[in-house]
Amino acid sequence: MTLATLELEDELTRLTLAPELGGSIVNWTVRDTGQPLLRHADAHALNTGLPGKLGCFPLVPWSNRIAEGGFDCPDGWQSLTPNSLTDPLPIHGSAWQQPWQVIVHTPNEAVLQLDSSTPFAYHARQRFHLGEGKLSIELSVTHLAERAAWHGLGLHPYLPRTANTRLQAPAHQVWFCDATKLPTQLGELPAEWDFQHPRALPETLVDNGFCEWDGHCLIQQPDLGYELQCQASGSDYYLLYCPVGLDFFCIEPVSHPVNAHHLPGRPGLRLLEQGQSTDLGFTLHYRAL
Repeated sequence: MTLATLELEDELTRLTLAPELGGSIVNWTVRDTGQPLLRHADAHALNTGLPGKLGCFPLVPWSNRIAEGGFDCPDGWQSLTPNSLTDPLPIHGSAWQQPWQVIVHTPNEAVLQLDSSTPFAYHARQRFHLGEGKLSIELSVTHLAERAAWHGLGLHPYLPRTANTRLQAPAHQVWFCDATKLPTQLGELPAEWDFQHPRALPETLVDNGFCEWDGHCLIQQPDLGYELQCQASGSDYYLLYCPVGLDFFCIEPVSHPVNAHHLPGRPGLRLLEQGQSTDLGFTLHYRAL
């Protein structure tokens, strides 16, 4: 069975979406050259049925991992079960594992929505817009269940990495993690993780949450002939994932740090009553070098 995809275009770029596959972005490319601006996903990647093999997927109603099999809500315990074959903890929410519906599709805009009952009832919405080489993504969630619950949002883009990829993403602190990839201590940035100014990505593994971010991000790709000027809203945190020896990295705008449901004060999470909403935005502006 062939998976249905949507295409959007502007003067400079082309975006391919897979609504049925977690509301994911398959590819975002330069129209004239085919240059991938996100990690390229070929037909094999699409046919795996795994959003994590594609260009980007939404994180709703939480980002990354949650420990202890669930979390406390005002009306009691919200239990969660592991939802990935590659991770022992519940990860990335539930929206990425469900098909989304197409509500709007024009040449340069698409709106997708999801009505979910897992792990509780919520309504999620994504709007994608292309214009003059700028990809805008708006992500929102509305709580539908009678019992209030904690919500968080994020986006999980995969980006090409070469020897000369450079990143600027100013933050002031970082969460250090244990072997389970859960945060243990908030501390000052190591010098090699300080992206106040554009710098090369670390050669060692990074899989950490960065705090006190102003939402600004610059991704320079001199080997590939372009840069992306990015801006997040509703996101004071980003997760940086730099696997060793692979040709991609991830910088994920998120509303909360990893395992925020069990951190003091539940930083970045929103307790939503029935009918209440929260949102997050991210723009990526392509510029040829």
